[in-house]
Amino acid sequence: MQPKILTTLRDYDRDQFTSDLLAGVTVAMVALPLSLAIAIASGAGPEKGLVTAIVAGFLISLLGGSRVQIGGPTGAFIVVVYGVIADHGYDGLVLATLMAGIIMLVAGFLRAGNLVAYVPEPVINGFTIGIGIIIATSQIKDLFGLSIAEVPAEFIAKMSALWAARDSVSGAALAIGLITMVLIVGLRRLAPKFPGLIIAVGVTSAAVALASLPVDTIFSRFGALPSTLPAPALPEISIARITELLPSAFVIAFLASIESLLSAMVADRMIGGKHRPNAEVLAQGFANIGSALFAGLPATGAIARTATNVRAGGKTPVAGIVHALTILLVMLLAAPLAGYLAMPALAGLLMLTAWNMSEPQNWRGYMQGRMSDRVLLLLTLVLTVFADLTIAIGVGVSVGLALRLRRSNAEPEKDWTPPDR
Repeated sequence: MQPKILTTLRDYDRDQFTSDLLAGVTVAMVALPLSLAIAIASGAGPEKGLVTAIVAGFLISLLGGSRVQIGGPTGAFIVVVYGVIADHGYDGLVLATLMAGIIMLVAGFLRAGNLVAYVPEPVINGFTIGIGIIIATSQIKDLFGLSIAEVPAEFIAKMSALWAARDSVSGAALAIGLITMVLIVGLRRLAPKFPGLIIAVGVTSAAVALASLPVDTIFSRFGALPSTLPAPALPEISIARITELLPSAFVIAFLASIESLLSAMVADRMIGGKHRPNAEVLAQGFANIGSALFAGLPATGAIARTATNVRAGGKTPVAGIVHALTILLVMLLAAPLAGYLAMPALAGLLMLTAWNMSEPQNWRGYMQGRMSDRVLLLLTLVLTVFADLTIAIGVGVSVGLALRLRRSNAEPEKDWTPPDR
């Protein structure tokens, strides 16, 4: 349960610091536009994404059980956060995040980190693909520049509203979004160690500003971004609100724990290391409590940013701390520049994020698995998209564990392997 930073600093040297410094700055340039885009897609202000990346990202690296884990807001939370804000307001989300942090602290102290192995892999794959579908459809409005006053949260109603507004497509917005996506993919293939996300979004956003294109930006929609962190404060707490928000808090805690432990497992394979699962769950608890105190979003380990950190040369948790401090520095010195980022560019970025997190390269393998796994994956996916993530997780885990128990009496269980997302 000891934080990994205490182990790595025993023989820390200048070469490691140089590697961590460069990797931390590189990851910050990737995390910056993602944090803004995820916050906006979640129904929150863009500054909430920066606050979460700074506060939670710092605590996850300082207290976590992985050498190279990078934490912050992730796409997996967009669906949950959007729903909680819609039903309970932003203050309700802050309280749910605080409660989730406490739940994870209890889980960490009870050494529940190893229980991730009992969550059926088809359930994880199913709700991840489902979340990817929901994220992608939520970005259609901004990618196409559609004129819709309010997009419904429910999937079928949302698609109907988007189809009804098809005549309002903006050619300029669509061009900016598509060019951003092409640049991101191209830079990722040509220079995988380069912070292509910020370059792609920055180039197309600069084109919008210089050519005065009729395209929404962060500033035109949300106003100027703050250049300082807010003062820490507790949300309104009452027994009634705690009872009302408890299901959402458990979902946030579950997602944060699963996502962070999956990310740490993927990182282990990349660096040949071994993370400490209970220390990681504890770190997620402290990070979500810290994020809530600064009115931020739920946070967890971010698999794509963690992989970027490893590829950029990150060696220890110092890289994650540098990443958080770099975003803080950008917020203090260059917040007005972030206001020029174009909404279609951020929508294109999230479209690619949704595509990547659904791991299309593995779909053929999923469909070649045993029939019960395919049914479980599709069941979880359908419930995630058309019902509710809470229902999807509850039903998926219950059915999956029942199938696993039944199967264990008929055949030996294979070792569980985490997906490489």
